[in-house]
Amino acid sequence: MNTRVKRGQFDLSFGMIFSIFLIVVFIAFAVYAIIKFLEFQDTIKIEKFVDDLRQNIDAMWKGDQGSQKVEYSLPTKIEEVCFVDDEYENLIFNSKQIIQGKDIENINTESMTSKENPYCIENVKGKVKMTIVKNYGETLVRITR
Repeated sequence: MNTRVKRGQFDLSFGMIFSIFLIVVFIAFAVYAIIKFLEFQDTIKIEKFVDDLRQNIDAMWKGDQGSQKVEYSLPTKIEEVCFVDDEYENLIFNSKQIIQGKDIENINTESMTSKENPYCIENVKGKVKMTIVKNYGETLVRITR
């Protein structure tokens, strides 16, 4: 009779251990899914920033002259938004993580980067403020701080 009691206790312990193992696996999967979702949210913010910047630059480029102060939201992991004079990508992000640069048309990066290359604008608490400028007679748009 003693052997049966011990065997029953062992079966109950194995069932409990297996249940705890399954709970830990489900919690780990949930944490992984939340982390991936937050990374995806940052990617969407970056793409929205690039889209909005392109639209504002194109609108200014189509006009004769103008100046517009704009403010964009970016993830706080990005420290600076920089413009460089490069034929493949003229917009890069300074961050601890590697983020692919973008190519934005109708920007006069040559004049913007003549004194400092790259020409960077700081990301302050997730907000980037800049001014889009086009003077009369200019063919391309410039970005100023």
